[in-house]
Amino acid sequence: MSTTSSPFQVAILVFNDVEALDLAGPYEVFTTASRMHRRRQPAPAQDLFTVQCVAREMTPVRARAGLRVLPEADFASAIAPNVLIVPGGVVDAAMACPHTLAWIARAAAGAQITASVCTGAFLLAAAGVVTTGPVTTHWEDVADLRAQFPALSVQEHVRWVDQGALVTSAGISAGIDMSLHLVARLAGTELAARTARQMDFAWTTKP
Repeated sequence: MSTTSSPFQVAILVFNDVEALDLAGPYEVFTTASRMHRRRQPAPAQDLFTVQCVAREMTPVRARAGLRVLPEADFASAIAPNVLIVPGGVVDAAMACPHTLAWIARAAAGAQITASVCTGAFLLAAAGVVTTGPVTTHWEDVADLRAQFPALSVQEHVRWVDQGALVTSAGISAGIDMSLHLVARLAGTELAARTARQMDFAWTTKP
């Protein structure tokens, strides 16, 4: 658990055809954790986590189900994150975009923790952030991840895989479990549990 007095900078990548809950789940966890943290601190209290949605450009991003997301920063203006979250969805175009892959690699290089949700694991692999070792993804995409990146050890039937500086989660709602796990790592289990209760979410605390 960190004792830093500065907020953790959390960057969540957004791109066209991103899965809405892949980004909204972690966003809700980290912002709710900050709110729960402030309630226990003398006023005025500093945020524990600050969260930015980052896209290639500042134009609206269309999520997979049609939700429009307005990024708070682009690749040029984004603050270097302590925590990088790479969500999934339909990732083919993002994987084919050298600007996106370069930003992921650059942001991950300076981050304390880099994490993916669902098919975001494909983007981490394509960007060279993960090249070997255990990872996970949505159950429907396990075979494709193994085929495209055979050096990875793709785990099934788990909610997330924690390699320390690299954490990957299974599909969609598993990103909420993983994000709560990251809150526990960074700020303590008690805050993560209060965050889950505030969200009325049955947190799966074991992978």
